[in-house]
Amino acid sequence: MKKIFLFLLVFAYEKVFAQELFVFTEPASNMAAKSLGIRLNNYWMKEKADNKTNYHLLPELMIGISKKVMLHGEIFLSNRNDKFVAEGGSLYLKYRFFSIDDVHSHFRLAALGRYSYNNSSIHQQAIDLFGHNSGYEAGLVATKLINKVAMSAGLSYLHATDNGVEKFIYSNKERNAVYYTLSFGKLMLPKEYTSYNQTNVNLMFEMIGQTNLGNNKTYLDLAPSLQFIFNSRMRFDLGYRFPVVNALSRTADRGAVIKFEYNIFNAF
Repeated sequence: MKKIFLFLLVFAYEKVFAQELFVFTEPASNMAAKSLGIRLNNYWMKEKADNKTNYHLLPELMIGISKKVMLHGEIFLSNRNDKFVAEGGSLYLKYRFFSIDDVHSHFRLAALGRYSYNNSSIHQQAIDLFGHNSGYEAGLVATKLINKVAMSAGLSYLHATDNGVEKFIYSNKERNAVYYTLSFGKLMLPKEYTSYNQTNVNLMFEMIGQTNLGNNKTYLDLAPSLQFIFNSRMRFDLGYRFPVVNALSRTADRGAVIKFEYNIFNAF
């Protein structure tokens, strides 16, 4: 009887976290310990100058080192310069250092760091470590989950370096920026859990912003999305991102994203 109760407790505990797997941002929670994940991030971004749509593919390998530490590695590929080529990659590390957990709620804090290398041309004031700029990021993220609603907020510091032989074309003061996010997620389906095989449907709404510390210019984007989780290990995301404040220049400031993810638990 004790084992049955423990299984039901863990079942409820794991399932309630589904709605905080945000599409455009990372929460303070980590992936499961000793797990591996493979994610394909597909971005279609519309260029403002000529209405051309660029395609960016970011294959990602994710490792749950422990319940507190996870590591992601990405490769950047795009056809922005009329040829589909590899342009660099990044490493992302997250350490969850604080947690208050209950069966249907929790609060978590995590520290994060990212290093990106890119050899493409530098073409915009906004710093983008997801396929445009070389540089690093350091920050904090907090996540609160209550029943079927998750809220997450992040704040980090960005620093852009030269892109290989491509020099940073703006002033040295414009190499630094503050990056901030606010995300909401709600579990829409199922209304009640009866099996791990049930499909989760999550509705997300995220706000993503950046202020450059050298010129004090800002952008703020809104990003609604829809997420499906199958058999508790496969994930499919659909989202769209667009600006509402656009003073900090970007060559492509809106576009769609499709993500595919598969997780292997107890992989090592």
